[in-house]
Amino acid sequence: MNRAETEHPVESGNTFFKGIFIGGLLGAAAALLFAPKPGREMRSDLSDKLTLATDKTKEVAGVVTDKTKTIATTVGEKATDLASTVSAKASDIFTTVSDSKQQIAATLQETGKKIGDTVAEASSDIASDVKKASEDVTDEAASSSKEVADKAKDATDEVAAEAKDAKEEVKSSYKSSY
Repeated sequence: MNRAETEHPVESGNTFFKGIFIGGLLGAAAALLFAPKPGREMRSDLSDKLTLATDKTKEVAGVVTDKTKTIATTVGEKATDLASTVSAKASDIFTTVSDSKQQIAATLQETGKKIGDTVAEASSDIASDVKKASEDVTDEAASSSKEVADKAKDATDEVAAEAKDAKEEVKSSYKSSY
């Protein structure tokens, strides 16, 4: 594998399918040009095949655009959900810290003897809440990333299948014209 394939494996696969599609179109055009037909009939065939290829290309481009928009919307929604979760957890931590601070102040006023115990308890509560919030955020981020990756893979597979179908249609169209 070259450096580009190593760094961008999805793009390399995409480029491969584009190459196959373009190569198929060029091969079909060459076959039409060298076929023993009158000029008018050949021009008509070329025009028909070009129109068919253009329509298929537009159709595949539309599907790719729709899939891309869907994935972008999903990513945006997941990012918004993740930001909301982080904000809620930060608010919870702030509330916990604030409550612990008030408890410590009240305890300091009541007795100087219990200061060490109260501080240790409040610190433990805060550490536990921070750890739990961190785990929740990590779990949510991992879940969101997996869903987005799965949807991107599904969309890539669908686009590849549609490109293959379009290629087969173009092939069968050329075969049926001979």
